[in-house]
Amino acid sequence: MVSAGESERSAPQRREALKALLAQARSCERCAELAATRKTVVFGAGNADAELMFVGEAPGASEDEQGLPFVGRAGKLLEKLLEEIGMTRTEVFIANVLKCRPPGNRDPLPIEIQNCSDYLLGQVELIQPAVICTLGNFSTKLLRGDPTGITRLHGVPEELLLGSRMVRLYPIYHPAAALYTPAMLATLREDFSRLPELLALGAPAQPEGQALGEPIPEQAAEPPADEVAQRDGEVNQLGLF
Repeated sequence: MVSAGESERSAPQRREALKALLAQARSCERCAELAATRKTVVFGAGNADAELMFVGEAPGASEDEQGLPFVGRAGKLLEKLLEEIGMTRTEVFIANVLKCRPPGNRDPLPIEIQNCSDYLLGQVELIQPAVICTLGNFSTKLLRGDPTGITRLHGVPEELLLGSRMVRLYPIYHPAAALYTPAMLATLREDFSRLPELLALGAPAQPEGQALGEPIPEQAAEPPADEVAQRDGEVNQLGLF
């Protein structure tokens, strides 16, 4: 999946590697139940060289249907909040911890998180964001490896090693929280307002000689990325980054 020296690749090389990772994710059957019930693999979408990356929990029904992350009301609010700080969705990369929708929108299982973790870490390695915003409790607890909730952590950046990459982790409430509790919108806006200053700091210093995690095992007869993109009923996410 990702090898040592990944940070030395050029932007076009990293983009091609990201396309290959997408092709691999689309044929993944590690989680039998998710593979059997999903309509599409929602890999993520956006700028392959984004300085800012958002990580949510898992695709919902609309995302599973369309093959894109954050396409519902929460996604529209996310876009509006980005516009208020002078950014657009095309400038960032949006992904989820899980790439497949859990049936009935249930919580992801620990084994599913484990099975899917290499894809998320691979995205971080290849996109090389300076700042990662975790959206809500689930992704915040997972990436931090700590049970502290979003209520205590939101709006407070910290430097964190993900895989072999040091990033500025910035937990914020999930945009859906403001849809259910309108008073939460002011808090979201306040946290978003700090993003330009955080992005201006750039990425933290990177560790030297940090070994990467185990690569995803090769799967039998995996089709090339361009063939995968042409399958009937699949969104061409390759054109999105």
